[in-house]
Amino acid sequence: MPIISVSLTNTLIESLEKLVKKRGYFSRSEAIRDALRTIIIDYDINVKDEDLVFASIIIVSEFERHDVEKKLSKLRHDYNNLIIEVLHRHIGEKYCIELFLAEGKNVEVTNLLARIRGIRGINQVKYTILPLV
Repeated sequence: MPIISVSLTNTLIESLEKLVKKRGYFSRSEAIRDALRTIIIDYDINVKDEDLVFASIIIVSEFERHDVEKKLSKLRHDYNNLIIEVLHRHIGEKYCIELFLAEGKNVEVTNLLARIRGIRGINQVKYTILPLV
């Protein structure tokens, strides 16, 4: 396996060491390889617009933001052909979490993701897109 050299700040090295211990990686190199694989999968340039993908999209918003729920409801209807499942839960008394499972062409799923990210009042959006090819 070829060796490359990477410069890191002391803070990043300390965080990496904690990650290696906490996650049980064999070495720092193994942890970095795992992180790079994740980044490459997230930004997979080999996935074409027309390729089929599966996505899980997690959305966190504040419970009091009823406008967010209305906008998400509209998106669920607008993208009914892509969204195959929705889960809504309250987290404590302050937050709502939504889980969207979607399946369709990469271009359509990423368009849905962009529309979700564009909603004001959403605290966080995390997603995973898996190619089905």
